Amino acid sequence: MPDAPGSDQDSGKTAVLDGFLTLADEWIAQKADDRGVAWFRGAVHDVRHTANQRTLGVVIGLAPRRLGKADLSLSEAELARAEALRVGLDPSDWSIDQLARIALMAASHAGDDAAFASRFDSFCATAEINELIALCRGLPVYPNAALIEPRAREAVRSGMKPVFEAVAHRNPYPRETFAEDAWNQMVVKAFFMGSTLWPIQGLDDRANPRLARMLVGLAQERWAAQRPVSGEVWRCVAPHADGECVAALKHGWNAGNDKERLAIALALQKAPQICADLPADEIAKFQTRLASERMSWRDLA
Repeated sequence: MPDAPGSDQDSGKTAVLDGFLTLADEWIAQKADDRGVAWFRGAVHDVRHTANQRTLGVVIGLAPRRLGKADLSLSEAELARAEALRVGLDPSDWSIDQLARIALMAASHAGDDAAFASRFDSFCATAEINELIALCRGLPVYPNAALIEPRAREAVRSGMKPVFEAVAHRNPYPRETFAEDAWNQMVVKAFFMGSTLWPIQGLDDRANPRLARMLVGLAQERWAAQRPVSGEVWRCVAPHADGECVAALKHGWNAGNDKERLAIALALQKAPQICADLPADEIAKFQTRLASERMSWRDLA
């Protein structure tokens, strides 16, 4: 059921949209030249006051030419403002043209969530790859997440790694919106594509037994083909390990190098109950090393 006008949810959506557009304006004013800033502000005005998909397409297409493609290179304080506006919002690796494209799409929302979702979907269906990457990175700031989920899932199914990672990496949208099957498919796809898992938000919170078994199956296939297995896989396996998963962890430990053993040792910090089935003294040594060298999943990826 749509939110009633004036409801808390409706106000919350408006606050995030307006707050994001304010941040975008400030950051573009800091990073772009005067002509670029004037163009961006005029483009936002046109999008807001012209109910015309062609206008939106033109300005989104022009953003790199008018503003360039430099990294935003946001400070810790600026990143904290993004997080305060919208939990999980992480523009740490956005470029200025991506920020502008997301802001222009957000500015096209005129209060009708269904109309916005339809516009977003049809635009993404014909967008070129760089436009699609930018618009998928903006998923956290668009209204009514459920209405745009089909397009988000379509992007996750993409064989283009940058498009997949625009949804999967540094993005709270999948964690909050995807059902378990869609979530599991996304994580397995990352493993399949050779994409790192550590930038996926909510990876530990949304781990589940079915995902653990799926990843063990893929690991076994790779071992059979004498192909390497990313140590990150054990992060999703150890907390929900059944007998088959424990056997796979043992195999990974016995056959792995030091880096792979460090990954297993790190995963087992979240699953101490299964350490008894593995060489506990050796695991403890590796966990001591993890602590002394302050290694994280990002370091081991």
